[in-house]
Amino acid sequence: MTPEIAYLLSLIVVALVLFATEILSIDIVGLALLLALTVPGILSPDEALAGFGSETIFVLIGLFVLTAGIARTGVVERIGLRLASFGSDRPQLLTRLLVTSATALSAFISNTVTTAMLLPLSVGSAKRAGISVSKVLMPLAYASILAGGITVIATSTNLVISGELPSYGLERIGFFELAPVGIGLTLVGLVYLLFLAPPLIPDRFKEDRLATYGLRRYISEIVVTTGSKLAGQTLTESKLGETLNVTVLGVKRGEKRQLSPRGNVVLEEGDVLLIEGDAEDILAVKDVMGIDIDTGYKAADPDLESDEVRMVEAMVMPDSRWVRKSPRGAGFRKSTGLTVLAIHSPGGEKDFRRHLSRTRMKAGDVLLLQGDVENIQKLDPQHLMNLEDVSGHHPRSQKGPLAAVIFVASLIVGGSGLLPMSIAFLAGGLALVLTGALLPEEGYRAIDWRLLVLIGCMMAFGVAMKETGTSTYIADLVVRHVSPHGELAVLAAFFALTAFLTQPMSNQAAALIVLPVAIESAMTLGFDPRPLVMSVTFAASCSFLTPLEPACILVYGPGRYRFFDFFKVGLPLTIVVFVFCMLLIPIFWPFHPGS
Repeated sequence: MTPEIAYLLSLIVVALVLFATEILSIDIVGLALLLALTVPGILSPDEALAGFGSETIFVLIGLFVLTAGIARTGVVERIGLRLASFGSDRPQLLTRLLVTSATALSAFISNTVTTAMLLPLSVGSAKRAGISVSKVLMPLAYASILAGGITVIATSTNLVISGELPSYGLERIGFFELAPVGIGLTLVGLVYLLFLAPPLIPDRFKEDRLATYGLRRYISEIVVTTGSKLAGQTLTESKLGETLNVTVLGVKRGEKRQLSPRGNVVLEEGDVLLIEGDAEDILAVKDVMGIDIDTGYKAADPDLESDEVRMVEAMVMPDSRWVRKSPRGAGFRKSTGLTVLAIHSPGGEKDFRRHLSRTRMKAGDVLLLQGDVENIQKLDPQHLMNLEDVSGHHPRSQKGPLAAVIFVASLIVGGSGLLPMSIAFLAGGLALVLTGALLPEEGYRAIDWRLLVLIGCMMAFGVAMKETGTSTYIADLVVRHVSPHGELAVLAAFFALTAFLTQPMSNQAAALIVLPVAIESAMTLGFDPRPLVMSVTFAASCSFLTPLEPACILVYGPGRYRFFDFFKVGLPLTIVVFVFCMLLIPIFWPFHPGS
């Protein structure tokens, strides 16, 4: 072992500790490693920084922007709401539809984005079913991770590995090259998650109820728009309450008011429905075709269509000038530039025989407001205390179909090879901006710069492992101790090593550390490196044992999970994935092709 190899191995240990303990953020750890390679002269500055100009970085930038386009225009959430309408009368079926849909979506977009989009819908379905949220969210996160092996763009890890292969004289991973194993793996994983894992998943129903007790429920009004498909349907047939997780309190038609309407009430164009629900459920109205929040103002009002529109919760203070006044009667919108979408009244019921905009406000009421950022920032806390920005929904939902077309077209052009994937994705991102489906600043915010910094730094680390002979040294150890047991044992060893490393550190970092060692080992043993590359690829997404994967982090809090819950449920899933890969990888990527 040379001093340089010993130095690099010590850096790997230090990196593992830092990634696992999260003392520093991942990008800072990556930059520290980069400096640790350049200052002693192991890499030249040009070698160290070459990764930041790689095609992989630009493929990821384009993919981040494309994903932001369909997220900001509400495409994914509309799909979820449509699923909710199909399964609203069978909650168990709805849960399975959401979990299965997570895999379909995650094959083409980030599993983190998929989980974030389906999270509120899954919580709503669990509430309606009267089951614990914890029983739904862990399968959702795991299902989105499983689909990472279907396409090369399903995870950034796949793209990083694919982008590194040409430097070893190997072909990039094809768009659907992973699919033969990835689809089977996803189906087997779904069987486990939906039918075998439920007894292992903790039931935190009591904690859910304690956590949701006292959540703000808003009163709002929605209107059945002209040409709506809901016109002519009964309330029961429309499934509005189930789909949106709201309670329909009344129906207003002209001067007639009907409170506590029956399910056989037939809806007509122009009907105004009085509803009660959480803020996120009220805002979800904007993603359902045929209805809209009734603000009492024209839908084309510039304040409601602006790209800078935001939605916030604001409390009416005791000495507020709005106390005992109605939004319309007091000229609320003219004075503040903001529109009242809904009202939460904690102190008792309001008189809703009038239009909501004519309902008198009182101290302690919380208003759901929509308007320009500048006007929101001008709110006087003496009168209206800004509580929280809840702009999770989409001011440009009308651009959703266009964003979906651009997204799919970019995938087809890039995946088919008509254009390099980096160019196809960047062109798609530019098209989103030029068509107004995405603002430039939203595109920049969507890019995970910390991840890109980490990837650029770890690419340099891979180069250092190759140039110093570290990868060869580790490969020799594998060859000496594992290869006597056969090629399948080598395949299993690299899967286990990658899966182990990906628990405490990022998937991309783990893959970039193991990849050069795997390729070097295959070459030393005289067989095709492709099987080991695929083993590393699938194992790098096998983050089921801890909640450190971003998709798992998203559900950790809402599901009331504990750290060990993921190990208990994730260990059998990891074993299933491991066995499945060991059986199929040698079939689709043989060790000795053509022999």
